[in-house]
Amino acid sequence: MPQGTPPGTPPPAGGFGPPQGGAVPAAQGPVPAASGPTPGYGQGPGPAPAPAPGWSGVGTVPPPPAAPPGYGPGGGGADPRGRANPAQAAMIGLLNLSCLGLGYVLLRNWIGAVLCWIATVALLVVALPADVDGVPRGVLIGYGVVLLAAAVDGARRGLRATLRIGAAVRRLALPLAVVLLAVPAGGTLAYGAARDEAKEQQLLDMLAAADALVKSADGLAFAKAEPSYATALTAYQDLGLHYAGSRAGKLVPARLDAYYETLSAPYEKNDFCGALAPLRHLRGLAGTVDKELLGNRPAKTDEPLARSLYECGTAALAATTVVPSAAESLNELMTTFPTSPHTAKVEPALRDALKRRTDTLDSGSDACGATAEIRTLRTTLNDMPDASLEGVTRDAKAAVQRGDFACGTEHFKKKEYEEAIASMTDYAKAYPDSPQAAHARDIAIAAEIAEEEPAAGKRLPPAKDPGGERMVLVISNDGPGSVEVLYTGPITGKVTLKACATCKKYQEPLLVNSPKIKACAGPASKYPKATLLLPAGDYQFLQKRAASGSSYGDTKASKTKIERGYSYTNCLYVTSLF
Repeated sequence: MPQGTPPGTPPPAGGFGPPQGGAVPAAQGPVPAASGPTPGYGQGPGPAPAPAPGWSGVGTVPPPPAAPPGYGPGGGGADPRGRANPAQAAMIGLLNLSCLGLGYVLLRNWIGAVLCWIATVALLVVALPADVDGVPRGVLIGYGVVLLAAAVDGARRGLRATLRIGAAVRRLALPLAVVLLAVPAGGTLAYGAARDEAKEQQLLDMLAAADALVKSADGLAFAKAEPSYATALTAYQDLGLHYAGSRAGKLVPARLDAYYETLSAPYEKNDFCGALAPLRHLRGLAGTVDKELLGNRPAKTDEPLARSLYECGTAALAATTVVPSAAESLNELMTTFPTSPHTAKVEPALRDALKRRTDTLDSGSDACGATAEIRTLRTTLNDMPDASLEGVTRDAKAAVQRGDFACGTEHFKKKEYEEAIASMTDYAKAYPDSPQAAHARDIAIAAEIAEEEPAAGKRLPPAKDPGGERMVLVISNDGPGSVEVLYTGPITGKVTLKACATCKKYQEPLLVNSPKIKACAGPASKYPKATLLLPAGDYQFLQKRAASGSSYGDTKASKTKIERGYSYTNCLYVTSLF
């Protein structure tokens, strides 16, 4: 083309660029579109094609051809020819760290996004609902590895990727990625709070279970309820020591107050014996439960326990089958609380109990019952070695002896002759040196006669010898076997006649006209004899012949009147039909 070609003249066919040797003129406006078909570049004559948008026209390098699918504006793949974009890589990595796989969503990498979603859903399934144990460590480590891998992989993919997002979105994406990091952080905090609440609820349930045990044991005998109380107390102590800051732990002091109140209920109802075991338990907690947790609660049981020991012990003074016994309770009181006011009342209480029962002996209303209670009281005192009780112990021993005699006479007066015989015989053996021993033997003899001859039981034998004139009564034994002769009247006694070696039974006459028995007809020296000196009066006799050979033993009662100025003989013999 010749130099100086006017502007706007199309270049010659066959190439790009200005004519050789001349300057390239600036474009003067839009180039009109060619009419008709446009042949390819460099092919024969014809008008030049219209310049591409953004291209200045003549003398300007044309834009590169369109990018393959997946690259260029709106694409999501890596452009090998593009430049690295660290900010974009960081954005994609941070978006993947949000647990939602959003970085992969921007990259249109659906497989990676789905894998992130699966991992997050799996974590939620394992973690929810929150419990006190939290998520297993292995699950957390595995999920963390998945998140870090997704972040690293997303950053790698996003370093050179071209994203199909506008400039405004692009400017907001990185701050959004940073903000979305609050999702896992907030989820962690929320899960921690939920787990803490679950722990609080578990502790509250533990407290409620302990409360239920205490309530269920209320009203039961302590021995049966003690396992439930021990379990509840262990729970209270665990909560109060190891979880003091929890809601349940803060309620433990009030629960301990209720625990003490529940177990002290028998004392409040004046069931002093029933209160002993639970009060001992409450007082003994000082050695098994944390002192700071218990405070001064154990010390508050000292006075109730001391009073209960005193009341329970004194109430059992006359009882024989009460558990615990009076000695057990009172010994515990005097040993455990030696300075207690209740301890000082023990000796006066024992002395008063003894006096009330000895007064009953004097009244004669229930001598045997009073004696049994005095005997129990003496046993109690014997089991109490405290030196302050030596005097009342001696008095109780003397009262028992006195009661034994009074009880024997009461049996005789009530015509309980068998009991009177046993009581008075035992008395004479137990107290041989007693001034009443001889009288006791007389009462036993009279009771034995009265079993066969009621007249002998009309009155007690006299305790003293009446004195005055005595009449002779000679008793002979004309029969086999020894004979014991018991008598009672103005005086009482018994003698034993030896067996007559040459004597035999006398046959009863079978016919009316048969000869009468002539017993005791032999020489006087033949028969064993006993001589009694008796004051005048009415006497009841009982002869008890022992069995001998073919002769059976027998018993026979009789009456005799002894008058002044006479001597008497009585010959005893045995009769038989054969």
